[in-house]
This record gives sequence, C-alpha cells and structure tokens, in this order.
Amino acid sequence: MRKKNYKGRCEKRKLSKCEGVCKTYDALQYAYADILEADSDIMEIRCNVQLEGMDYTSDFLCVKANGEYMVRECVYRKMFTKPMTMKMLESSRQYWMDVKNVKDWGLVVDEEK
Repeated sequence: MRKKNYKGRCEKRKLSKCEGVCKTYDALQYAYADILEADSDIMEIRCNVQLEGMDYTSDFLCVKANGEYMVRECVYRKMFTKPMTMKMLESSRQYWMDVKNVKDWGLVVDEEK
C-alpha cells in the first residue's frame, strides 16, 4: 500500500497474469508477485490499484479461478507501529471489504529475523 504518487525506486517487469507492466517498489512486493504468478488459483493480477476517491493504491488485486477477488497489501513488520501505516491499511480494508464487497482481503508480511 502506497501513496498514489509514490516516487520511490521501481522495478518494472512483465508477468503472464498481469496485463501491461507490473511495477514493484520493494523486495516484499516483488517476491509476492512471483508467488501470485506461480499460484494456479490466480487467473489475473493487477498491481498498484488506486482506491477510488483516495490518495492510496493497493499492492495487488487478483481474480481467482472461481471469479472472486482477492486483495493483498504488502507491509514490512517494522512498519506496523507507524500510525500512517495503520491508517492506510484500515482505509484499504474498509474500501475493499465494505465498499467493493471483496471478502478476501489480507496482509503479506516479511518473515521475522
């Protein structure tokens, strides 16, 4: 989850399940894109999807084989204590679950060291 006009370092690549170019902004997002690409239950991947009426983007919006949507937000464990991170994640959860009626919303968190 990022601000809409995030200006950080970006890696661009082509994934077979993603229309256009998939842009990843950190190692966690990059690694999870590979996991989604290899998952046979995922039919389509959309990266950095803007939330309507907000200044945020969600990391991944996926279409599963059964036609349902799945949203995943990538967040580093060290960022959980940041108030802005919590605000952004809660905005995403409310947007997708309450406004768009997506049942499968979740977080992707880096491993503990």
